[in-house]
Amino acid sequence: MTTLHFVERLRELVDGVDIVLSDIWGVVHNGLESFPEACEALHTFRSRGGVVILITNAPRPADSVQRQLRKLGVADETYDAIVSSGDLTRLYVADHPGRKVFWLGPERDSSIYRGLDAVLSPLEEADYIVCTGLLDDETETPEDYRAMLLKARERKLTLVCANPDIVVERGDRLIYCAGAIAELYRELGGEVIFYGKPYPPIYERAMTLAAERLAHPVERSQVLAIGDSVRTDLAGAHGFGIDLLFVTRGIHSEEFEGVDQLDPASVKELFGHPPKALMRELRW
Repeated sequence: MTTLHFVERLRELVDGVDIVLSDIWGVVHNGLESFPEACEALHTFRSRGGVVILITNAPRPADSVQRQLRKLGVADETYDAIVSSGDLTRLYVADHPGRKVFWLGPERDSSIYRGLDAVLSPLEEADYIVCTGLLDDETETPEDYRAMLLKARERKLTLVCANPDIVVERGDRLIYCAGAIAELYRELGGEVIFYGKPYPPIYERAMTLAAERLAHPVERSQVLAIGDSVRTDLAGAHGFGIDLLFVTRGIHSEEFEGVDQLDPASVKELFGHPPKALMRELRW
């Protein structure tokens, strides 16, 4: 294993790359504002013939994600398509018609059920759980749900996690996501189905959409993922057999403060499987 250096520009890494699979939260925006240089970098890659698919653990359909991006000033021309964990969760719900769902999540995620014949019910009557997040992620932690999860485990309910992220940036703070609740449920002995990164289906869907736009199949050696999470972005890219550009301004920013390069021991400790390169923030 060699020393891992920071690179300054995306253009240093995209020779022979036809597809970029980019994370959104932490790379393109921080939940409150977009990153103009990151958006410009993705748009420039597209203008040179590349395809950009945004892959996100947002527990909402792709069109809802797009509306949020527009509000944050991210132009539609920044990317070709969006694949969300919310879309994959919707497929699970659609495949279980008539089954009663206990929904754990904030009202802002209600679009995950739009157009579906989902029967929402109390925990005591549910056939399974869909978790899109904490009811109040500004003040709550996963521990606030321990008693509820113990009741669910007693009923042997499957929990479908629509966002495997543990935490995400909101401005300069980290807030808990559905993945934190799902991991606690798994620790308690509950069964969990995860949709989104780092699991293969979201990458498979993104590759299908990219190949359609290029009108020809693409080797995984021609794909570059971009992300800011070791647990989801790096693990997902490695498991899928594609390179990752790791952006350090996101949820791991404190670990990289003042660091210019990483020696082999540090690389192994931080990453396990190293990314292709490090970049503080995405720029062309």
